[in-house]
Amino acid sequence: MRLLASFLLTSVILLSAPASDEEEAIAAVQRTFDGIAARDGDMIRSNMLPDARICAARDENPPVNATIAELMDRITAEKRPLLERFTSPPRVLIRGRIAQVWGEYEFLLDNKVNHCGVDSASLIKTPDGWKIATIVYTSETTGCKGQ
Repeated sequence: MRLLASFLLTSVILLSAPASDEEEAIAAVQRTFDGIAARDGDMIRSNMLPDARICAARDENPPVNATIAELMDRITAEKRPLLERFTSPPRVLIRGRIAQVWGEYEFLLDNKVNHCGVDSASLIKTPDGWKIATIVYTSETTGCKGQ
């Protein structure tokens, strides 16, 4: 009986353990993806530093840079369903208060793969948790897993 009680207590402690920094950094990026799907600017902003930047590398064209406000304008103007998701578990590097979340993704527009590539998010740990400082991503229209 004592063995069973010890097992149950250990299980409860492990299940209630706080998330690791890696899990929390990935969760900040995922909440941003969720905010895009919901077209919720406040949700997206809550995961980012106020002066966060977005940069897209598309084909041989010059990189496209955007502020959070510009990203919000594009997302809220779109009326078709949006979904961004990792296609495999992202890699995470952490040192002190900085983290890098790097993973392959696909972006669905109107429930169809529009483009894919790699998302690379740089995060800073603040008193409110991990916040995105920059997102740099590739935007590829061929070779996507979901096509």
